[in-house]
Amino acid sequence: MKSAYIYPIKPTRLVDRVFRRTVDIVVGSILLLFTAPLWLAAAIAVRLESEGNPFFPQKRVGLGGKPFHILKLRGMYRDARQRFPHLYDYARFGGLDFRFHYDEDPRITRVGAFIRRTSIDELPNFLNVLLGDMTMVGPRPEIQDVLDLYGDYKAEYLSVKPGITCLSKISGRDYLTKRETIEMDLAYIRAASLRADWVILWRTMKSVLLRRDVFDGAGTATATGKRGISSAIEVSTPES
Repeated sequence: MKSAYIYPIKPTRLVDRVFRRTVDIVVGSILLLFTAPLWLAAAIAVRLESEGNPFFPQKRVGLGGKPFHILKLRGMYRDARQRFPHLYDYARFGGLDFRFHYDEDPRITRVGAFIRRTSIDELPNFLNVLLGDMTMVGPRPEIQDVLDLYGDYKAEYLSVKPGITCLSKISGRDYLTKRETIEMDLAYIRAASLRADWVILWRTMKSVLLRRDVFDGAGTATATGKRGISSAIEVSTPES
């Protein structure tokens, strides 16, 4: 039978896969139920401010290169791609030394700036976790246009299931260049452990509550000053 995966999958023990999937279902279900009123209220606010579907199902590349649709709240104007096509030309940077998000972004609505600043826009991602397309901790799923720039990094990046959060989310986030983000995510992939996952989840909650290192498009970003691989590598290295 032909595999649905284009790229090889990182081998893991069956017991580890079962445990991780169990954690995803239990934690994902709890967080989905707990946060549902918040992101449903935000969806209403998005729809009241601008026309169009308040939810933004976007095609991403997942485990082994298998595509899926990630569910987010829409923080941009519905016609942003038509109004600002140059902002979607990622090849114009000539490599990976660019930031994907902008501190001041004309595509972002007022409500969009708020839900990005508070990370409410990503709460519907828990549905993707329950569906099995994503896990709680892993590299963020990439869009094809940017993934095409990964070069030799692509296969290893796609060898694990994408996640809600990862090292890059707690160590610079939007201040990181795409190259720095990839290097940090590969460090996680190569030294992944359950201990690292719990540390990343805990630090993610703190980072979200403090609204650190996120570009909301309205120019109100606040940096932690802890950026780069050296500030996060201790999390991904298992204890000896």
